[in-house]
Amino acid sequence: MKIVSAYIIVALASFLSTCLNGYAYADVKLQNLRCEMLENPLGIGTVRPRLSWQITSDARNTNQIAYRIIVASTPAKLAAGEGDLWDSRKVYTDRSIMVTYTGKPLLSRTACYWKVKVWTNKGETKWSLPAQWTLGLLNATDWKARWVGYDHGFPWDSVSKFSRLSARYYRKQFDVSSGIKKATAYIVGLGHYELYINGKMIGDQVLAEPPTDYTQSVKYSTFDVTENVKQGKNAVATVLGNGRFFTMRPKYKPKKIKEFGFPKMLLQLEVEYINGTKQLIVSDDNWKFTADGPIRTNNEYDGEEYDATKEFRGWNNIGFDDSKWSKAQLVDPPGGRVEAQMNEPIKVMDTIKPVSITQLKNGIWIMDMGQNMAGWLQMRVKGNREDKVTLRYAETLQPNGELYLANLRDARVTDVYTLRGGEPETWHPVFVYHGFRYVEISGYPGKPELADFEGQVVYDAMATIGHFETSNTLVNQIYHNAYWGILSNYKGMPVDCPQRNERMPWLGDRAVGSLGESFLFANGNLYAKWLDDIADSQKPDGAIPDVAPAYWNYYSDNMTWPGTYILVADMLYRQFADKAPIEKHYASMKKWMDYMRLKYMKDYMVTKDKYGDWCVPPESPELIHSKDPARNTDGQLIATAYYYHLAGLMRKFAKLTNRSGDAQFFSVLQSNIGNAFNQKYLNRDNFKYDNNTITANLLPLYFGITPAVNRSAVFKNIVDKIQNEANGHISTGVIGTQWLMRGLTEFGRPDIAYRIASNSDYPSWGYMIKQGATTIWELWNGDTANPAMNSRNHIMLLGDLIAWFYQDLAGIKPVSPGYKELVMTPPVIKDLDKVDASYQTPYGLVKSSWTCHKDHFSWHITIPPNSKALVYIPINKVDAGITESGQNAAAVKDIKLIKMENGRAVFQIASGSYDFEVKS
Repeated sequence: MKIVSAYIIVALASFLSTCLNGYAYADVKLQNLRCEMLENPLGIGTVRPRLSWQITSDARNTNQIAYRIIVASTPAKLAAGEGDLWDSRKVYTDRSIMVTYTGKPLLSRTACYWKVKVWTNKGETKWSLPAQWTLGLLNATDWKARWVGYDHGFPWDSVSKFSRLSARYYRKQFDVSSGIKKATAYIVGLGHYELYINGKMIGDQVLAEPPTDYTQSVKYSTFDVTENVKQGKNAVATVLGNGRFFTMRPKYKPKKIKEFGFPKMLLQLEVEYINGTKQLIVSDDNWKFTADGPIRTNNEYDGEEYDATKEFRGWNNIGFDDSKWSKAQLVDPPGGRVEAQMNEPIKVMDTIKPVSITQLKNGIWIMDMGQNMAGWLQMRVKGNREDKVTLRYAETLQPNGELYLANLRDARVTDVYTLRGGEPETWHPVFVYHGFRYVEISGYPGKPELADFEGQVVYDAMATIGHFETSNTLVNQIYHNAYWGILSNYKGMPVDCPQRNERMPWLGDRAVGSLGESFLFANGNLYAKWLDDIADSQKPDGAIPDVAPAYWNYYSDNMTWPGTYILVADMLYRQFADKAPIEKHYASMKKWMDYMRLKYMKDYMVTKDKYGDWCVPPESPELIHSKDPARNTDGQLIATAYYYHLAGLMRKFAKLTNRSGDAQFFSVLQSNIGNAFNQKYLNRDNFKYDNNTITANLLPLYFGITPAVNRSAVFKNIVDKIQNEANGHISTGVIGTQWLMRGLTEFGRPDIAYRIASNSDYPSWGYMIKQGATTIWELWNGDTANPAMNSRNHIMLLGDLIAWFYQDLAGIKPVSPGYKELVMTPPVIKDLDKVDASYQTPYGLVKSSWTCHKDHFSWHITIPPNSKALVYIPINKVDAGITESGQNAAAVKDIKLIKMENGRAVFQIASGSYDFEVKS
């Protein structure tokens, strides 16, 4: 009996333990494992990748105490808990993002399978689901493939101002033995490529690969093709498009436009057998090649022409007769480093159905997509052999209903499809994209129907991580327009516009815009890649261009456009806790700062500027640029203020990278610049800077140049200027607008910022909407100044508006990098009743949803596990009743009242969800 009783007690204890552990596991879990901010990446280019994970919990105040990471060389070893590559053991830390791998040295091609578990103050988690990464080809000697191409045009091509160059098709057949363990393909296809194995396209990326300065670096992609390669005969095939490699305007302006040559390829297919042997299939002169295929031309500005009558069925599969094809030629490498692509590929990310088709005249139809977008049109059509359907694209229409093409300059923006005839055919271009809302359709057999067309939205495959909505429908539409403008201009690099003969990665457009964009999209890897592009464009003397990659030769030596190099690095650190770009680029950034200082600084004033406060709303709606000196800010003032601000960031970077001497240097330099700036520009009688433009006053105030005792007076000048002279409207250009909305709010006038944001008459973002815009314009008065000069899908005029939406209206601001700690400070603004926002930080989802009711204020907040926040709750009297979920907020567990100040109650809150309410 005693034995039976003891057995029952042990069994009961075991049962209770299981239940309790199961309860803990159910509440605290792990998700979103990432390596270098990528999900299960293949072929990465670093041997010390950084690993991140997110904790989920139903309980408040859940914080990580320790973690354990296991990295194994096989899934079986990982499942068995054998970390033969790395077992971190139990590491006592709350760090859960950007944890650096410190296991065994990793070699090219190494496959790494990993999982993590964490200990929290609420219990221990189960092991996460497994994740993986693989290493790419890390050394030049790993590449056995050779560059192949053809450095000439064909009789049907044209190497001229308006280049016409057909796609190049390559193929090779090979045999594979039995016992395949793994097959991996590595490819560089310049400018764009599609890869096929046994007739099947590999991957769902489009417009691959990302654009770079190909003389400095080229990116390869890695694909696991184990399921595609089979025992026996196989065929590998590629088609190469032009992209940015064979430039859209060759032999046109050689001093301005950089050329790289004709398309070329480097491909290595590695088959690993179960017995440990390997087989290599590489690009070399044993491949077959033709350019006489269906893609007759592909030019990013001018469009793609596809002749289906010239298709060679089965060309990318085994058994195809390529005896009439030419032998591939070995060509010189492009010159740049061959590096792994570490940013997300471009993909078809969304689809849009057209809203109307109207017959303009006999045989010509105008289709309206209802939204200005970037991508292409997919068409379904049935007709006779050699029928031609022509598609022309535009952002807007003329009064007579025809396309308005003048603002596209000499971009021809035309796709032509020649039918093979018979059965219904579906087609879209593959090596070009268009920026458009309207499409002119001509030559279509019969009447085109809406169901026959689909707009495919193309941009970098990064997650949408933000949501923002208010009680003001106009503000919501501005956000919508910004969202579409931002995604339209992500094309492996941030470009200025998607439609005309430009599409260039101008630095100035993204200086602060990149910050606002980071609330909408997980753009960390894209901008880290872009910093590499900027570094590659730096000249030996330190100069940085205004466009990078430097497809256009614009080295104009100014502070504002190249300064984006430093501002974006700071954004990546603050938003994503990514310090690597600062470490990687510190020397190049310092070299540029030294270059500008030694060449252009005199008596601590920077004497060189190029663009001023670009695109200030002019005094007349017919003008593109203001001619009124009272509206324009002195270029030296802008340049010097920017140098001061960037020197402060360099001081911060020097401290982060343990360069104490540099930190001291930049500190002293800042002080001297500030003194010289105020001596020259600050009027001590009325505390106006220079000619008293908003930008002239705002930059020194926001950057901290203005003496503390004078800040209120300087800010009053800004307020007076906006209210009295600008009538509550925006009057800053690209530079001032980058700091305007946050500056007004930081110094106590969010109401003025809100008025600027919610205006619907000229000049304002709302004015664009009232004129029918569905994205953001290049000019405030783009409909009246000179429509031919106005891109209708530009984002440079957004300034800091999107950052202001999230950081100020929603009140979501980081205190520490990556939002480990937050401060939440929503304003109370008359006429704005509600803001509902969320943002996926590296630690998890932050929510801020507040409503101003007639007699009370309510605020729903969510803070992710392993984070905490200071929240500033607006109150109208000291003894206002503040509750959380119906209880006195100060008495609720995990909430701590810090202080009452300036009409706000300040609480420290732990992670979790909260519902605050303040009654009048």
